[in-house]
Amino acid sequence: MALKALMVDVDGVVVRHPHPQGWSANLEADLGLKLEDLENAFFKPNFGDLVHGRARLHDLLAPALAQIAPHLTSQVLVDYWFEQDSHLDHDLLDQLALVRSRGVELHLATVQEHERADYLWTKMALKDRFDAIHYAAALGHAKPALEFYREIEARTGFAPSELFFIDDKAANVQAAQACGWAAAVWTGQERLADLMAKAGSERLSTHVSSSPGLSR
Repeated sequence: MALKALMVDVDGVVVRHPHPQGWSANLEADLGLKLEDLENAFFKPNFGDLVHGRARLHDLLAPALAQIAPHLTSQVLVDYWFEQDSHLDHDLLDQLALVRSRGVELHLATVQEHERADYLWTKMALKDRFDAIHYAAALGHAKPALEFYREIEARTGFAPSELFFIDDKAANVQAAQACGWAAAVWTGQERLADLMAKAGSERLSTHVSSSPGLSR
């Protein structure tokens, strides 16, 4: 079957922060909040509920900040977090646009809670570059659970053999492959066309054959 859609991870793929520590690199200097405190009071106990859609971001963040950083509101921290975590990989976006121009749909497949998913789609205008977003809090499942991928298939109507997926985590790629998707780990070191060719079949690589601007 022909390739119908390319599924793309967000963090580490479409969004790639230039600092190894990511969006929180200057958190303490800028907002007076230690990352370790935020991890222990907020992310570690709440991450599962947030990304599976069982809770809302501000409902859990506000009381955590009241304990560890009463000088901050949840909105101030969320605005800072989302803005700092919005560095797009424009080179990859250009490569993806070429795929889309040849009739293949582009979909985001990502582990996000509701607030940041909306920010990515609307504020960062990824809705102008992709055909749909599939995220954990809306799906009720997170990668690498196989249900994440099966729910995407159910919602889109695409067969596994019609999909190709890139993600920066090997476990997520392996789970997609277990579901019958063609998939590859994205490191940013190879061209998308080369990854798709290596992933398996000519039906993939024909959609992203090299052009002068994308051959390096």
